[in-house]
Amino acid sequence: MDVLSSTQSRWLFLKQKSTNAVPNLPSCVRVLPRSIDVSLTHQPFDEIPVSDTFAWNNLIQTHLTNGDPDRVVSTYRQMLLRGVSPDKHTLPRILTAARQTNSFFFGKQVHGHALKLCLSSDSYVVSALLELYGRLDGADAAKLVFCKSARRNSVSWTLLSRLYIMEDKPGLAVDMFKQMVKSKAEIDPLALVTAIGACGMLKSLPEGRNVHDIARKSGLEGDVLVSNSFLKMYIDCGSIKDARAVFDHMPSKDVISWTEIFRGYVKNGGFNEGLKLFRQMSMEGLKPDSLSISSILPACGRVAAHKQGKEIHAYLLRNGIDMNVTVQNAVLDMYVKSGFIDSAAKIFAGMEERDSISWTVMILGYSLHGQGELGVDLFCEMEKNSRVKIDQIAYAAVLHACTTACLVEQGRFYFNCISAPKIRHHALMVALLSQAGLFHEARVFMEQHKLEGYVEVLRALLDGCRIHRNMPIAKRVIEQLCNLQTLNADNYVLLSNWYTSSAKWEMVDKVRETIRDMGLKPRKGYSWIEFRNKIHVFGTGDVSHPRSEKIYWELQSLMKKIEEEGTMLNADFSLHDVDEERECIPIGHSELLATSFGLISTQAGATIRVTKNLRICGNCHDSAKAISKIVEREIIIKDPSCFHHFKDGFCSCGDFW
Repeated sequence: MDVLSSTQSRWLFLKQKSTNAVPNLPSCVRVLPRSIDVSLTHQPFDEIPVSDTFAWNNLIQTHLTNGDPDRVVSTYRQMLLRGVSPDKHTLPRILTAARQTNSFFFGKQVHGHALKLCLSSDSYVVSALLELYGRLDGADAAKLVFCKSARRNSVSWTLLSRLYIMEDKPGLAVDMFKQMVKSKAEIDPLALVTAIGACGMLKSLPEGRNVHDIARKSGLEGDVLVSNSFLKMYIDCGSIKDARAVFDHMPSKDVISWTEIFRGYVKNGGFNEGLKLFRQMSMEGLKPDSLSISSILPACGRVAAHKQGKEIHAYLLRNGIDMNVTVQNAVLDMYVKSGFIDSAAKIFAGMEERDSISWTVMILGYSLHGQGELGVDLFCEMEKNSRVKIDQIAYAAVLHACTTACLVEQGRFYFNCISAPKIRHHALMVALLSQAGLFHEARVFMEQHKLEGYVEVLRALLDGCRIHRNMPIAKRVIEQLCNLQTLNADNYVLLSNWYTSSAKWEMVDKVRETIRDMGLKPRKGYSWIEFRNKIHVFGTGDVSHPRSEKIYWELQSLMKKIEEEGTMLNADFSLHDVDEERECIPIGHSELLATSFGLISTQAGATIRVTKNLRICGNCHDSAKAISKIVEREIIIKDPSCFHHFKDGFCSCGDFW
C-alpha cells in the first residue's frame, strides 16, 4: 500500500464524499485508555468519510513512517470514536505503534479488539502480536500467542525463532526451526538464515550441518543470502573447510561472500590464502567495501606482509573507499603490527574521529615498540577526551606501557583505577614490579590477590627474574610452572637450563629423561625475512639455504669485528626456554641467520626486518646491537614479547624483554 504524505492524505479526504452507515462496534472497541493524549485537531478527521478505512489506514501509515507512533495511537482513537471499523491492515500498524511506545497494556487492548473483530488469526496481525509480546513481555509470552494462533506460516515461525535469538537463546531458536520443518511449513530463505545464525551462536557444527541438509533439500542452498549465512556459521564454528566448500559451490558471489571467506582464513591464521582470495576478488571485478578492507588488513599485520598492507592502504586512498573509523583503526593496527610505528603515528594524528580502539591500539603500539613513555602520555591525553570511554582493554594497554617504561608509581595508580581487574591486569602489574626489581612487593601482591595458580602471572614474574638474574625465585617459579603445566615441554627446558647454569648435571640428565619419557617435544626456533616477495625461513643451525655459505661468512666477519672492538656478548642461557639454541654456536641461531641474509641481499642503509617465533636470546640481542652499529643500519627483530629496534648499538627495549 502506498504511503501518502499528510498533505496528500488530507487532499484525498476532502475529495471523497461517502455517506455509508456507521457500523456497530463492540463497546470494548469504542473506548481506549484516557492516558493517551490526543493532540490532533478534529477538522481533518471530520472530513474523512467514516466508511473509508483505506484513508484512515493511509493516515496511520503516514504517521508510522514518519516515526510518530503517538500520533498513530491518537488517530486510531479518533477512528474508533467515529465508529470506523478497523481491518486487518489497521491492527498490525496499531500494534507496531504500541510496541514502539512500550505501551504493553494498550497493545493487549488492541489484541482484544482483534479477537472481538475475528482478526486475531490473520497472518499480519499474528506477526504484529508476536513482535509486541516478544519485545515487551518476552519470547515465551510470544510463544503462547503463537500456539493459540490457528494459522502459522513461515513468517510467524521465523519471528518466534528470531525473538529467542534476541534473548540469547539460540538453542530454542533451533528447536523452533525443527518444529517448523516437522509441521511441513514452507521453508523460505529468511527462515533458513535465522536458523543458521542460531547454529553459529551455538557454535554447533552438527546442528549447522542439519540445517544445511534442509536447505539443500529445499533447493535454497544456492540462494546468495543463505550461502553467505552458511559461510559465517561455519567460520564461527571453526570449520574453514566447510566454509570453503560452500564458497566454492556458490553459483553467484557478492562482496559479502568474498569478505566472509577471507575473514575466515584470516581469523584461523590462513593469512596468505586470505590475501590470495582478496586479490582474486579484485581481479573478478568486485570492488571491496570498507568491511572487506577492515577484514583483510589483519592479514597484513605482520612484518613479512607489510608490503601488502601498504598496497591495500594505497588502494583505499586511490579508490575513495569510505575511511570510517573502523577502517582507519584497521590501517593503524596493521602499521603497528608490521613494524612501522612512525607510519601508525601519522595515521593516528590525521584521524578526525577516534574511538577507544584507536587510542588503545596506538598506546599499545608505542609500548610494543619500546616507547612506553609516549604510550603513557597518550593515555593521559585520552583521559582528557570526555567522548571516549576508557575500558579495561585501554587500562591493560597503559599498564603495558608503564611496564615498558618502568613507571611503577603510575602503573600502581592506573591499576587502582580499574574497577574489576582481570588476570591480565594482575599479570601486567606483576611484570611491572618484577622488571623494576621489586620482587618482594611482587610476591606480596600475588599473595594478596591469590595469583599463585595463574600461569600468565608466573611467567610475568619469571621475566623479571630473567632480567635481574634472580635465580632463587626463578627456580621456584619454574617448578610451579612444571606443576601447573605438566605437558608443556618449555617449562622442562627452562628447568634443564637452570640446572645447567648451576652445573647440576645429574639433574639436567634427569629433566631431559623426563622430557623423553613423557614424549614431549620442545619448540624449535625459527626466524624469517621477506625479500623480493618471497619469505626466507631459517631454523637453528640451518645450512639449507642456497646462500648459506655467504650468510655464515658474513656473520663470522661481523663477529670478528665485534670481538676486535672488545664487546662482550651475553652467553647466559639459564632462563632461556629454547633447548636447541644452548647447544648451537651463536652464529647459527635463526635470528642472526635471517639478519645476515638481509644484510647480504639488500642495499646499504636499508632496514632489516626479521620475525622470530620464540624469544630472542641474550647473545643474539647483544650481537644485533653491535651489528647495527658496525653496518650503520637499523635492524628490527620482532619476537613474541615486542619489536626490538636495534640502531647505533642500542635497542628500543632498553634490554628489558
